[in-house]
Amino acid sequence: MDIAALLPLLAITDVGLKYIGAGIAIGIGGIGPALAIGVLTGRAMEALGRNPEAQSVIQTNMILGIAFAEAVAIYALVVAVMIGFVF
Repeated sequence: MDIAALLPLLAITDVGLKYIGAGIAIGIGGIGPALAIGVLTGRAMEALGRNPEAQSVIQTNMILGIAFAEAVAIYALVVAVMIGFVF
């Protein structure tokens, strides 16, 4: 197979760049909240180990923090869908 037959496959188009941008948006938008949730849960478990009597307060704050981190991931998903289908 000669190189001239592969040139259409190597062309960079606006559609291709749009989908690459959507993939990057969801990739970066998924990594941050995943790390935040992991750190938050780990720190909450450490706090529970040190002070088990404060379980209700620690658990409430942990769940609230996890919800905010998940909201960031959902915003990234919405941005990726908008990039992929709207623009």
